[in-house]
Amino acid sequence: MTLDEKLARVPDRPGVYLYKDAKAAVIYVGKAASLRSRVRSYFQEGRPRDPKTEALVRQIRDLEYIVTDNELEAMMLEANLVRKHRPRYNIILRDDKHYPFLKLTTTEDFPRLVVARRVQKDGAAYYGPFYPATAMRETLRLTRQLFPLRTCRIKIDGTLERPCLQYYIHRCNAPCTGWETKEGYAKTVREVQAFLEGKDDDLAKVLTQEMEAAAAEMKFERAALLRDQIQSLNKVRERQKIISTEEVDQDIIGVVREGGDACVELFFVRRGRLLGQEAFFFDRVSGFRDGEVIAAFIKQFYARGVVPAAEVLVSEAVPDEALIAEWLERLRGGRVELHAPQRGRKREFVALAEENAAIALQGHLLSRGNRQQLVLEELQRVLGLPAPPNRVEGYDISHTQGGEQVGSMVVWENGAMKPDDYKRFRIRTVQGADDFASLQEVLGRRFGKALEDRTVLPDLVLIDGGRGQLNVGLKTLETLGLDYLPVIALAKQQEEVYTAESLQPIVLDRTSPALQTLQKVRDEAHRFAITYHRKLRTRRTIQSILDAIPGVGPTIRTSLLKTLGSARRVREATVAELAATPKVTPKMAQRIYDYFHPPAAEPASDGAAAPSSPEPGSDRAGL
Repeated sequence: MTLDEKLARVPDRPGVYLYKDAKAAVIYVGKAASLRSRVRSYFQEGRPRDPKTEALVRQIRDLEYIVTDNELEAMMLEANLVRKHRPRYNIILRDDKHYPFLKLTTTEDFPRLVVARRVQKDGAAYYGPFYPATAMRETLRLTRQLFPLRTCRIKIDGTLERPCLQYYIHRCNAPCTGWETKEGYAKTVREVQAFLEGKDDDLAKVLTQEMEAAAAEMKFERAALLRDQIQSLNKVRERQKIISTEEVDQDIIGVVREGGDACVELFFVRRGRLLGQEAFFFDRVSGFRDGEVIAAFIKQFYARGVVPAAEVLVSEAVPDEALIAEWLERLRGGRVELHAPQRGRKREFVALAEENAAIALQGHLLSRGNRQQLVLEELQRVLGLPAPPNRVEGYDISHTQGGEQVGSMVVWENGAMKPDDYKRFRIRTVQGADDFASLQEVLGRRFGKALEDRTVLPDLVLIDGGRGQLNVGLKTLETLGLDYLPVIALAKQQEEVYTAESLQPIVLDRTSPALQTLQKVRDEAHRFAITYHRKLRTRRTIQSILDAIPGVGPTIRTSLLKTLGSARRVREATVAELAATPKVTPKMAQRIYDYFHPPAAEPASDGAAAPSSPEPGSDRAGL
């Protein structure tokens, strides 16, 4: 169906819609209470005009939609699809780290405390997440220092004759030997839970009472151990900044922006104490409101399995506030209040988060700008360039024994790869394996077109290869009158840089940011060429295989690939799926299925070995 036909069939139901560009890449994911109204609104003449939406609409060539039962399910699905596809026109949380949790294995008779990367529904107790991860390691170290929990994985039945080293350094009371009862171990587990839940005030009082009682009974070794635990506990409490006299649990979120960049600062407050904080960065947020940035952060961050606090304070009101709050309540399993305070103490908390976000964003932009400038200056110096190479184009050739020869062009611009400017070339004029001739064709087509259309030219041309590839590049550009463009080649094995000005290759330090940048561009050009080559090779293989099936011609072959999407799907399809393909009759579908799934040979009735089925041809094995 065409895009217009799909627009006419969009249902009036809640769901998620995905816009795709000419390359079938997902460029935007959105959710709607009514798919029909929301999707069609993008293509109406009277829609609000803004640069972001205009740029998006110009690139839409196809759409998909998924119907859900309600808008909440649509929002949850939207968050997952954004994280999966990372569309260009969505707000993307660039920090994809998974913050760790501590897991208390309460389903075991003698629980352990271990590190977990995500929350699972396994009956255990999870604490966290910890930001940064170093806070988790410090908490784990202190917990094991304060409380004698076992760290082993063995089955505890109290029958071992002697304990391990952990007993002798007072890190475990050896329940494996029966020296500690199940009830005594359970008491330690309850203390660990209180500590991890932030209820250390009550814990400190209990430990103090036990210490005083032990001292009164002249159990001085026990009293000394409790004293050390209390001192360690007090040190932890001193490091935790108290920002509220009320014992509240809060996630405080503040956002600041500068140009197309934004920073969200998250304060993690439990029982009135600031246990951790983290800065998260966004780019390409021009055209989005602060509330939209916060909403995108909430949906992408908490979708990682993070349990929200009972109160989430934000610096700006977010769209779909009630819907997001309902989703957070599902994650928490209890009530969550989401709001943007305008005055009072809570507003001061949010302002503090905004101040920290501003400082973090300035440092982030300064660091990014300084690194980029240092890389450009080093490239200019070591390569002897007339100016900093703000735009670098990388080229590579790929083929298999001369078959399906392709070329690639990738672009590094202003400190980052620029996939929108990538180009791929199918070699037209070269027969056999001739990398030099193929490279000459690719460069000739690329720069000949650039001269014809007066498009942008690179500040540096980077070719994957050695002296031979460099000479081809120099000669090709000289023929086009572009001999003033700097050209270099980067060889893989020794990572040597070949230039026109030097007979000897330049050897850069392996830790040099300039070399690392050149390697990044070279490797990306190689990856892009290999990907295109494999695609063409797979297409050629499936075409040759399908052509070998009696009755399958170009029309049916094309219909199968378009409908089922790939060679693998054609091979794995059932008879019903094949028959549902346009132009394929049920009889033809059975013939195609039998070709890929030949029936097993019948066993010989006289006890002799059954004749082996004919070996599949090389074309079939290639699929």
